[in-house]
Amino acid sequence: MTALSLILPGAVLALGLVLVVASFRPQHARLGDALAVLTDRAPAITPVEDASGAQGVERLGEWWVRSRQVVAPPDLERQLRLRGRSLTRHYAYKLLAAAGGFLLPLVVGMVLWLGFGESPLMPVVFSLALAIVGFVTPDLMLRGASAEASEDATEALLAFFDLVTLERLANQSGTQALHAAAALSDVPVFADIRAALERARLQQRAPYTDLKELGRELDLPALRDLADVMRLDESGASLSTALRARVKELRDGHLTAMKMAASEVSERMTMWMVVPSLVFGLFFLVPPLLTLVSSG
Repeated sequence: MTALSLILPGAVLALGLVLVVASFRPQHARLGDALAVLTDRAPAITPVEDASGAQGVERLGEWWVRSRQVVAPPDLERQLRLRGRSLTRHYAYKLLAAAGGFLLPLVVGMVLWLGFGESPLMPVVFSLALAIVGFVTPDLMLRGASAEASEDATEALLAFFDLVTLERLANQSGTQALHAAAALSDVPVFADIRAALERARLQQRAPYTDLKELGRELDLPALRDLADVMRLDESGASLSTALRARVKELRDGHLTAMKMAASEVSERMTMWMVVPSLVFGLFFLVPPLLTLVSSG
């Protein structure tokens, strides 16, 4: 035990030094990630983050993303854009959570050593385990909230439909109605729509193709439907009637999906409602069974 108490802390410290040195070494980007950056896919840039303390936190994430040549996979990029979070801020959260998980067992071990004179070895092992858990926790939380983020984005799009309809009823053109409606809110979906509209304006083209591409990237079919409806403006069709009809269909579909989700939750709760009845029934079955076993 004495030899283990001398070797294990040194091995852990040596491993920590190796990992620290490796983290500062510049990494070369993979060919697939470099080609993904060069494509016309919109980056995960979101201007909706709170400004308080953002600079200091994002510097940490920016250092990690730049030194490790991190490129977000499409699924992570979509979730970040729906939540209004930049890639650098996301990795800053991961690093802070990993640092907190690493330091917490060490602090507890230091308190035990100073207060009770014990020198436990397990805090060192727990530090490495909690550092790994802390590093992946923001990813797990983001993935767990993906359904809620998609639902919030869909509801924001339905509100955007209503705003576009009102702007269209105010004798605005299709493009003007899109720009005016997108400028009325700073939620992530509205910010992405504004970016797509501004990109189309700078390239002097109709924004409908950009909106459909944005709907494909964010996996929002309602946005693609909006682009198809707004394209009717080029043929001189009446947009107000088509927009209101499409909004009604989307709202009915969204309400049906919410009712189905609520029914699934109710069905899952049924199992827990049966458990008290089973326990109550066991109170009446156990005494006769014990009597039969003892008489036999």
